[in-house]
This record gives sequence, C-alpha cells and structure tokens, in this order.
Amino acid sequence: MATQVKNTKRPSLEMNRTGQGAFPNHIPSDILVQVGGAKFPLHKFMLVAKSNHIRNLVLESRVPDLGRIDLSDIPGGAEIFEKVARFCYGVNFEITVNNVAALHCAAEYLQMTDEYCDGNLASRTYGFLAEVALKSFSGAITVLKSCEDLLPVAQQLNIVNQCMEVASAKACDEANFPSRSPPNWWTEELSIVDITFFQKFIDSMKSRSAKAFTIADAITTYAKRSLPDLMRDHSINGIKSPVSNHSSTSIINQRKLVESIVALFPVENQQVVFSISFLCCLLRTAIFLETNANCKKQIEKRMSVILDQVTVDDLVALSYTFDGERLCDMESVRRIVSGFVEKEKSVKVFNYGEFKKTPSPAMFRVAKTVDAYLAAIARTAELSISKFNGIANLMPKNARQVDDDLYRAIDRYLQVTLTHLTLDEIEREKVCNSMDPLKLSIEARAHSSQNKRLPLQIVLHTLYCDQLEIRSRQSTPIAQSMRLQVQSDVLLAKENETLRSELLKMKMYISDMQKNQVSATSSKPKKMKKPTLFSSVSKTLGKLNPFKNGSKDTSNIDDGINHTQPRKRRFSIL
Repeated sequence: MATQVKNTKRPSLEMNRTGQGAFPNHIPSDILVQVGGAKFPLHKFMLVAKSNHIRNLVLESRVPDLGRIDLSDIPGGAEIFEKVARFCYGVNFEITVNNVAALHCAAEYLQMTDEYCDGNLASRTYGFLAEVALKSFSGAITVLKSCEDLLPVAQQLNIVNQCMEVASAKACDEANFPSRSPPNWWTEELSIVDITFFQKFIDSMKSRSAKAFTIADAITTYAKRSLPDLMRDHSINGIKSPVSNHSSTSIINQRKLVESIVALFPVENQQVVFSISFLCCLLRTAIFLETNANCKKQIEKRMSVILDQVTVDDLVALSYTFDGERLCDMESVRRIVSGFVEKEKSVKVFNYGEFKKTPSPAMFRVAKTVDAYLAAIARTAELSISKFNGIANLMPKNARQVDDDLYRAIDRYLQVTLTHLTLDEIEREKVCNSMDPLKLSIEARAHSSQNKRLPLQIVLHTLYCDQLEIRSRQSTPIAQSMRLQVQSDVLLAKENETLRSELLKMKMYISDMQKNQVSATSSKPKKMKKPTLFSSVSKTLGKLNPFKNGSKDTSNIDDGINHTQPRKRRFSIL
C-alpha cells in the first residue's frame, strides 16, 4: 500500500545525493540542515515555504544570515527528513504504511499543516492513514509497529490509539467470521509488535468482550514468536541452554516479557483455553528465567486443571535443566499434582456430597503418568528419598489399580541409590512406603520376591501373596476369603494404629489440662471464713451429739431413771 506525493504548484527539481545531503544542481545552497550524523545542504526559501517551524527558527535567530540549523530531534531521523525535503522541493516520493506514521509525526513537528500552507504534508499523511492504512488489519498493525520508535509523539498525535482500535475491532471480526485460512492468520501478524503495544491490544480486545479462546490464541502465538529459543520443543536430549548464550540484560528483558505474557491470561470460568504443551513450555521458560513466584503459580494452576492431558516428557522437562544433565526443580511438579488431586476432591464433594472411593478416569491417568515420571527421574543422583516419596505419596492409594509402575520406579531408584549409598532396612522401607505389595501383578510379585534390593518386609508380603495365589488356583473360594481376610486385617491394623495415635494425643491433652488445673488451684490462696454465732452453737452441740460416732445404741446413756425390768412371777390356780 503506497501512494505517490506530487507537487502540482512547483516544477519538479531533480535531487541528487552527495554523501548524505540532497540539493538542486544549478542553485547554490544557503542553509545546512543537520539531522544526527547526516547533513543536508538546502535552500531556505524552499523549506520556509512549507515549514512554519523552520521559518520561526530563521526569523528568531540572532545570527543575521542563518546558515545552519540542527533538526536532530525530528521524528524518524535523517531518512524521514529526506522525504520531507523532497516534499518541500516538489520531488515525488511514496507514502507507505511503513513510513506514514513517521512522516505525519515529522510534519506535525515541523508545523507543515494546512493552516500554514494549503495541501501541506500533515494533511496528506493524515488522509493516507484514514483512507488507506487503517482500512485493514495488516495496515493498522504495520503502522502500529512503526510507532514504536516514534513515542511519545505518535501517542500524543493519537496514531497509536487509532491503530489499536481498528486492529482490535477487525481481529474480533476475524475471530467470529474468518475471511481467510488459517482462521488465526491475524495472530501471526500481531506478534510483530512490542509487548507494550500487545498488552494494550489485548486489553482492547477484552473491552470488546472477545472470547477467551481468541485471546488465548493470540497470546500463544505471540509467546512462541517472541521467545523462539525458549518456547521450542522441550526435549531434554542434547539441547544447549539458550539462556547461557544471552547477556544479563537480554535475560532480564525475557523475564519481564514472560511475566507480562502471563499477566495477560484471560480470566475464564472453568474454561480450558491453553494447551498443556504450551503451558509446560511456558512454565519451563519461567523456571529457567527465574520469574516471580506469582507468574509460576498462575501457570501451575492452569496446568493442574488439565493435568490428565500431560505426558511424561512434559513433566520430565520441567524438572531438568535444558541440557538434561541435572535435576533442578521438582517443586513445580509437586504443586501441580497436588493441585490436581485437590481439584478432583472438590469436584467429587460438590457433585456427590462426599469424596467417593472410586477415582475418576482422569485420576487413573494422572497416577499412571506420575509413576512413569518417577521411573524416568529415578536414576538421577540428586533425587533424595523425601523428594521421591513427596511425589509418590501425592496420589491417593485407590488411584492406582495396580502398583507395577510404582514398583518399577522404586526398583530403579534403589538400584541407582545403592550403588553410591548404603541404605539400611528402615530407609529402604521408607522408599517402599508408598507401594502396596497386595496390588502387584503376578509378574511383579515374582520379580520382587527375588529382589535383594527390597526390604525384608516387602519380600515377605509378596511371598505371602504368592501363597494366596497358589491356593486360589486350588480352591478359589477359600483363597478369595483368605485374601479378603488379609486385606481386612491390614485395614484393621491401620485403623488401630490411627486410633492408638489419636488416643495418645487425647491422653496427652487431658494430662496437660490436669496439670494446668492443679497449678492454677495451688496458686490461689485459701480464704478463711470468719466464725459466726450460728457456727459456734453448732460446734458446741456437735460435741454433745450422742450419735457423733455413728452409733444408734442409747443403752449406755444415764438419764436418772431406773430401767430394771420386774421379775417375772409364776401364776398358779392352786
């Protein structure tokens, strides 16, 4: 898109370039215009006829015959001033979407308006903006890109806002009614602008109620185009870290760029708008660029929602350096898995009123992926027992239908760890703590029963299960009942242990309460009651109480009366 500028009032003068200057052949120049390192020998009367700013410089100069002016601060620099000089001399040149913003800013700077001279440069550039450049999405984005070097003049002249409004409106129209293929073609063209303009563009789309998927598509394309080295395939095999090849200033700029991109994430209602692969690449980039905690938290939160779509390579890539030589971060994986489990529990409670014993299919898939992830990183020397168990124990026990994948990860971990460390029986039991021997397959139990790396307790469990399996083949109902009895005994033992610990806590709590009560009672002084008349009389009568010792026998009381019984007489009729 371009238009030729012709001056019909003045004859066209052929302009020759000598070094960095331009001047007519047959008329000696009388003024030298310097723009940065470029010098233009020109003529006052040609410049003053079009530019009110140059006219004021000549008139207000204290030098009688001004022969030199400095316009180094003109927008667009020497390249744009040369086109301005061509316009002043009536020489044809093209106005394009790439230079129209700079020409318009330069024209306003030099006061080349219609108020000073009819048909001046400012009106022509403005007309090109309105009638040509801002009629399409591509034109508006190209002009917007050219404004990056023209700030703040382009902002003050409202060129940036006009481009932003036109581009965002046309992007929303393209998202709803695509006019060409692929439908997201406009996101590629948008990705050329600076992050500052991109933020304003996204804000403008949000104000137009653009769909979350549309905004997410633009953000995804922009991130991949802006960070090509960091957002590429995150395989850990043989990739040299791109961060080490950049200066500290470049790393700081990239860190700010990632934080700005994450801050633009649309706020949706339980909508998944980003792919899991994009989020993994972005989180890995954020980890290596050491972005702020909130930036990584926002990415991890979105990954937790769709963790059932993640692959083992995605999780492994998050934990290693770019060259794959060193395990650097497992906290992000732990937070992501933990967030997914909490989300699943909340969904169950919301839908059914309680967390059901049967996990969802997504929970089964994530458990299988986590076990494969542990097996992939088990051979890393930096992996401690606490970190290994910290990931393995995140999944509920019922999330694994069989523990074969987990057993494979444990076996690999013990195989590597025992080569350079000596683990006692208790430490090996800690490693196997997350595994249930009763949930191993026949093949896994056969392998574990001969595995010398496992602790004795696990081996005995597997042998016991093998015996049950053999008996089940001979007498299936009895073996099944025995297996159920073993499982119930195990559950009962676990419940008893839980009750025992709770009872111990309660005893300790009651003991502390009693100690506090005794100390509080002993600290209070006893108050002495004053004797009263009634209490004195009661005390005196108490001493005279014959029943004081608890006896009700009154035979020993002397009351002064002879109680001798009369002698019995025999009566006879004779």
